[in-house]
Amino acid sequence: MNKNLFNQSVLVGFCLSSIFLTSCTDDDSGGNTLEPKGAYEKGVLIVNEGNFQKGNGAICFFDKQNKTVVENVFLTENNRPLGDVVQSATIHNDRAYVVVNNSNKIEIADANTFKSLGVINNLQMPRYLVVANNKGYLTEWVSYSSKGRVSIIDLTTNAVTKSLEVGKLPEKLLVLNNKVYVTNSGDNTLSVINSTSDAIETTLPVGDSPNSLTVDAANKLWILCSGQKNYNSDYSIDENTSTPGSLVRINPSTQAIEATLTFTSKSLSPDDLVINGSKNKLYYRYNGKVFQQDIAAATLTTTAFLNRNFYGIDVDPSDNLIYGADAGTFTANGKVVRFNPSGSAVDSFTVSILPSEFIFK
Repeated sequence: MNKNLFNQSVLVGFCLSSIFLTSCTDDDSGGNTLEPKGAYEKGVLIVNEGNFQKGNGAICFFDKQNKTVVENVFLTENNRPLGDVVQSATIHNDRAYVVVNNSNKIEIADANTFKSLGVINNLQMPRYLVVANNKGYLTEWVSYSSKGRVSIIDLTTNAVTKSLEVGKLPEKLLVLNNKVYVTNSGDNTLSVINSTSDAIETTLPVGDSPNSLTVDAANKLWILCSGQKNYNSDYSIDENTSTPGSLVRINPSTQAIEATLTFTSKSLSPDDLVINGSKNKLYYRYNGKVFQQDIAAATLTTTAFLNRNFYGIDVDPSDNLIYGADAGTFTANGKVVRFNPSGSAVDSFTVSILPSEFIFK
């Protein structure tokens, strides 16, 4: 999901060595102090969707050092809920941009205190946000049947300045080399936006229903595709007309597809592609399990890394612990289970309803 910390080792050394100093601050040039920015400055934010039309979506905060959880930090700090279906969150310049899908808005809060800083309203089925050149790029489905769009937001004024039509049901997106790559999950394409001109440079064909993407250590782009699923009258999947999922690698310098690794099943859909801190191991959900894929492998792994059915996964880049979001009954509070890089469970903790995504601060 964009969390940079300043190195203040010189300042800390000065403060510790001075016997006259009663408080440690920067000089008069206006730099940051060593005082904490807020209760939620360092830790993990967990996105909890909540139930559709119930307005109980939430952001939870996990303190990794003390292993404590604060549930629903936005409600705690502002005395009002986030809204209906919290889809995703992005941190930029100490601001949290929380996309609330069915409420058609983005809630903006201080990322360290979670005090409200504003709202962007009148969106149309918003999904995910990334930031480039101090502009937000937001995917919006608009409708289930028509093409979606990417709306460009001036993060100084919080105003939508431009909207670009992309493919159907645009989902996750990523910034790489001054370009914004958008997965069009209702099609089989990737839209590429130039973040300087804010124009669509090209549309790349990939596998059917791309849903997530990441960048590896070699600066290659990986896209996970669910495959097209068609149904018979009894709601079973029509194997004759459906297509399998795929994992696609693209060279962003040439925009050429370098590899396509195809799944065997036409009825199962891989989802939720993420990568570890070293950027050499891919992880995704498939067939009710979590799989780990080496970026150098020429074929898809057939052995599950975790035999757990999670609603969402991610990897903390600082220690490579794997976080699994367990939705449980989908109506009560869920939980998060953490695993070490070898796949052994470390611990677990309770969060809110339908945990789905993680932001590591």
